[in-house]
Amino acid sequence: MQVTVLSTSDVHGYILADDFRRPLRNDALGLSRAASVIQEIKQRALTDEVVMTIENGDFIQGSPLTNFIEQSAQTEIHRFEDLANTIDYDVRILGNHEFNYGRDYLERAVSPDKLLNANVLDTKTDEPFIGKPYAIFEKKGLKIGVIGLTTKYVPHWEQPEHLEGLTFKDPVQVAKNYIAQIRPMVDVLILAYHGGFAEDLETGQTLERVTGENQGVQLLQLSGVDALVTGHQHREIATVVHGVPTTQPGYRASHVGVMTLTLNEQDQIKTTTAKLIPTATYPESPAIVDLIHPLQMQLNHWLDEPMGTVGDNMRIKSHKLARLKNHPFIELVNRAQMAATGTKIANTALFNDEVRGLNRIVTRRDIMTNYIYPNTVVVEKLTGQDIKDALEVNARYFELNAAKELVINPLFIHPKMQHYNYDVWSGIDYTFDFSRPMNHRVVAISIAGQPLDLTAEYEVAMNNYRAGGAGNFPMFSMDKVVRELPIETAELIGQFIAEHPAIEIEQPTNLTTLGYRAVTDE
Repeated sequence: MQVTVLSTSDVHGYILADDFRRPLRNDALGLSRAASVIQEIKQRALTDEVVMTIENGDFIQGSPLTNFIEQSAQTEIHRFEDLANTIDYDVRILGNHEFNYGRDYLERAVSPDKLLNANVLDTKTDEPFIGKPYAIFEKKGLKIGVIGLTTKYVPHWEQPEHLEGLTFKDPVQVAKNYIAQIRPMVDVLILAYHGGFAEDLETGQTLERVTGENQGVQLLQLSGVDALVTGHQHREIATVVHGVPTTQPGYRASHVGVMTLTLNEQDQIKTTTAKLIPTATYPESPAIVDLIHPLQMQLNHWLDEPMGTVGDNMRIKSHKLARLKNHPFIELVNRAQMAATGTKIANTALFNDEVRGLNRIVTRRDIMTNYIYPNTVVVEKLTGQDIKDALEVNARYFELNAAKELVINPLFIHPKMQHYNYDVWSGIDYTFDFSRPMNHRVVAISIAGQPLDLTAEYEVAMNNYRAGGAGNFPMFSMDKVVRELPIETAELIGQFIAEHPAIEIEQPTNLTTLGYRAVTDE
């Protein structure tokens, strides 16, 4: 007997093979392609093979499509459940981004019928606020148990009003308790966890600051676990750790995770394997395409509405140079944040290297494919010392190679890309000297021509993700927040452009970098 566990995770609303950008386009992704992979594997299943399918969270948020449904087409919210039913997942898991639009929206977008949620509880009842903690399936004589878990770190990022009445329990302890309860009742026990790994799976070496956000290693170490599905980090992982297979199938349905467990006649697991199947070469599922096509047509019309015009220098030709010297597009985002909040200092990041900046005529599509997250703008009251400490964290993004050239610190690349954790600031003038050791690279900071007073307090605009300290910024915290705007940053940018219909922003000169050998693109 063989059990095959298929999983998608972090689809983030990329349903078709389309990343929404124009004229550039990445089509090597999409739930429509993943659906074809899943369908093919199910059709080829042997008579003594059981196939389990798991949707591992972050399904209803993260793309222009999901934003369109939330902002302008909530009558179409049922599409999320229609999509999941078309693929016929056995179980679904809550991701952290399921909470981005609030509890009411989540409960309308995700049916409790197949949802497994063991550790996000109603504070009053101490029971799952939606779904059930586990499910036991009987297929071809086998009993298979699945426990659903979500990273407990959600309250560190999410707006408090979206989590009112909810308690996030530690998934490791919760899983341990349920394993003791159901292990005697099943032949195979699977954990489906919307979270990842803070440690290297081969060496055990710590890969990131250990906060409890990613507890996959600790879950793998629990006795009684036969397989672990993970997600959240957008990594591509398929391996077997001490006999337990685990997968993490990337981002935007770029891969399908496949774990196989082969059992003997006594239903004991004898061998296990794990792999990822890239979806790029598979055709789009006609059923998924037909289901989403009418909504996609409405979406494209909405995305292509012009919002205003900007100068001819908003395109990003070199992401490294933009992060190293600032860029008019970055300055535009910061100015939008400052204008909306009445602050004089702001920071933002180029989230990834797919960010291309803006053409002269700006559409909603341009804004939403450049500013891809549903962040809101938060204002924190920080001391000058807090600002300096934050800049030192930013200065870790680059390091020198043997030729004294600047390269990206590997910690921002492995185990996953973290360009979004490097901020560029506006409203202050600052200098990094990369010849100096880390944490001593900020050699000058001034505001309005005067040195920054390390003891004075300043109001700084930033996104709500960063405001909670995410990205290794302990000097930022929610208790320093003085106000927050209940509107997504992408929408603020669109409003700012509309209010300044012929905006021109020169190349910023507030960021100076020293101490390295420049190459031609610098």
